[in-house]
Amino acid sequence: MASKQEIIQALVNAYNKEVETIINYLSLSIDLDGVRAEFIKQALAADITGELDHARRLGARIKQLGGQIPGSLGLKLEQTYLQPPKDTTDVISVIRGVLEAENDAIRTYNAIIDLSEKGRDFVTQELAIDILGDEESHRQQFEGFLKEYTK
Repeated sequence: MASKQEIIQALVNAYNKEVETIINYLSLSIDLDGVRAEFIKQALAADITGELDHARRLGARIKQLGGQIPGSLGLKLEQTYLQPPKDTTDVISVIRGVLEAENDAIRTYNAIIDLSEKGRDFVTQELAIDILGDEESHRQQFEGFLKEYTK
């Protein structure tokens, strides 16, 4: 059986990843150059809103469970694969970085689903299932971009 504290920690981890993704999507949506980059920049800029919604919902659930939402000094930034490339026209590396971030998010939400099942926290489980669907949809979109940009 998972404890409430374990569930809170998993939610804080997911919140951390969402906030880091927002930072990186913002950077990439500004930093990329070139005609081929425009559509990806627009997609990333639009996705910031969805990722922010995920962070807000996770933060609200953390608070409901009695946890504390980390501020900027409490965040652990690790997304080396989602940093702006030195070559600002390297759209393919950005797409691959987004796919890695989405796969990481999918693993994170699947783990929360399992943990909340064991902890009988079905509200958290429902939240994780909902966000998981968004992440899977986003991954599918960027898999399509990768097919197009690599053919």
